Amino acid sequence: MEAQIRNCHPYLSGNFAPIKQSRPLTRCTYVGIIPEELTGGQYVRNGGNPMTNDDLGREAHWFDGDGMLTGVLFRRGEKSSDTKPEFVNQYILTDVYLNAKNNSNLKRPLLPSIATLISPSLVTTIVAVLRTLALVFLSRLPGSKRAVKKISVANTNVVYHDGRALATCESGPPIRFQLPSLETVGWYNGRRAENEGSLEDNKSGFGGHGPTAFMKEWTTGHPRVDPVTKEFISFHAVFIRPFVYYSIVPPTKSSGKESVRSPRFDMPIPGVSSPKMMHDFGVSARHTVIMDLPLSLNPTNSFKGRPVVSYDPTERARYGVFPRYEPDKIQWFETNPCVIFHTANCWETISTLPEAETCVHLLACRLTSASVVYAAGAIMPPVPKPVPPEYVEEEQCRLYYYSFPLVKEGLKEVPTIRNQWALSAIPFEFPTLSPSQATKEARYIYGCSTGTSSYSAALGKAAKIDYLAKIDTAALIAQGIAHPPRQVKGCVDTRGIQEVLGSTEANDPVKLFQMPEGWFAQEPRFVPRANAETEDDGWLLAYVFDESQLDDKGECGDDAVSELWVVDARNMKDVVARVKLPQRVPYGLHGAWFSEDEIAGQRSFTAVRQEKSKTEIDTSSLLSIVRNNMEKWIG
Repeated sequence: MEAQIRNCHPYLSGNFAPIKQSRPLTRCTYVGIIPEELTGGQYVRNGGNPMTNDDLGREAHWFDGDGMLTGVLFRRGEKSSDTKPEFVNQYILTDVYLNAKNNSNLKRPLLPSIATLISPSLVTTIVAVLRTLALVFLSRLPGSKRAVKKISVANTNVVYHDGRALATCESGPPIRFQLPSLETVGWYNGRRAENEGSLEDNKSGFGGHGPTAFMKEWTTGHPRVDPVTKEFISFHAVFIRPFVYYSIVPPTKSSGKESVRSPRFDMPIPGVSSPKMMHDFGVSARHTVIMDLPLSLNPTNSFKGRPVVSYDPTERARYGVFPRYEPDKIQWFETNPCVIFHTANCWETISTLPEAETCVHLLACRLTSASVVYAAGAIMPPVPKPVPPEYVEEEQCRLYYYSFPLVKEGLKEVPTIRNQWALSAIPFEFPTLSPSQATKEARYIYGCSTGTSSYSAALGKAAKIDYLAKIDTAALIAQGIAHPPRQVKGCVDTRGIQEVLGSTEANDPVKLFQMPEGWFAQEPRFVPRANAETEDDGWLLAYVFDESQLDDKGECGDDAVSELWVVDARNMKDVVARVKLPQRVPYGLHGAWFSEDEIAGQRSFTAVRQEKSKTEIDTSSLLSIVRNNMEKWIG
């Protein structure tokens, strides 16, 4: 059974399979009407696309793979109505990618798969880690295509901050790329990016200096950029105490009347007792929420007979809330165990009656187990531990609402969560909202849903997106406060997918855009209309794929293509434009919309990253020959 699954890994086949071709900006055709607000801007999505893919029987995971950016530029024509979409996709030229490109010595990716790290086999994990360490060492010797100094594959997300478009992944710092060509500029340390010229001083950025700097520069795949202050806010999860650091990078020029703050790097966050797999967090206008959940990412687990990545359903979930600039004032709230990979929004309210109180609110996609981590690697989840009855929950992934009333300074009360329940019973992941509403109370959250009860697909299958969803969170939170559901396990709107689809209510708080039969979507991004009258007045952009193009074995031919759909975000019914792309876009991770002003406002740079020419590589010295033979033997 296992061999059969590995021969056709669900996340290496069909439209999950890596694409073999990258293209410069290429003109596309389209049908429909392209909204004027898209003109001059570019939609870009990130995702893993393994360069080294010869061994299809290897352990693999959807979160693996070299970062590839895929974008559609809506080039401005001579007339305002003359918009010309252009497709582009490019690998992010990380150290790992440049070391692997055209390297026939490597039969498998340089880095261990996440599927290996969740394997219970101590021997398998140690061998994989030692292989990576050996290959990294060999990359520093003469004859290497690229020295691997940073292990990030930059395959998770993209953001814009202070004149830079950045690709992210939590195994390294962000890396800058250029819009609209998607060429790689270089690693960004919080002060400058590689190839931007020399610094006036020698101040460090993410990670600082010293033997642990390489680890402390690991930056979350989901940093936040405050829409008002334009600050870049991130955390850094590491393997050593205090296990989590925190950084705030302001823009070089103030966006308002306030003076520019100095950057703050690697501030320790107290209260975390072991290394955790932390993927996302919450950021409001004045507070930050760190999630210490029972999903560990701990190399020492191997010596305890547990996988490096391991979920313990008997441990508590902890949420640390603190003022943005004062992580030492953190307050920890505890509750039932869960897994959260993505938060949707975070905001605070300040009330004076019956007494003064600050309450921080969080919307997050809550999973009741870590089964999706195993499903994305085509691995059978371990038999779960027995848990207390109050921890038992059915398998689900729902949009949850949390409210954290902060304890006044000086009081010795134990912080307690006031509300924690699901807003809707539909499966919900990959959340997005109007960018202007981030860090403050928003009415609408958009995301993805699937026809099954959860995103944990059956063994040997892959989870796919059947629906784009729109949830009126303000209405459902108000309903939940007026008629509280059961804490933790309760749900405000208990309807399933089919009941929601059958609704004819114009003001239904849950709306679904159903993909046509055989079509599947990817994460959407919201782009607002100019001078929007309502918060939802805009469009959702998402890559889509028609799986009728797959052959009898479920594989894509070289002529398979995807489309970019522009969906009316108000009525969740109309596809106002369909851009026909020249090739397919594999199902990937996170994207962003970059406006025409952001593209024009990018910082200058002196060069882009490139692979070495053959004449630059030493292949004749004895050391390079030895290095090559060792790499071939290990690879």
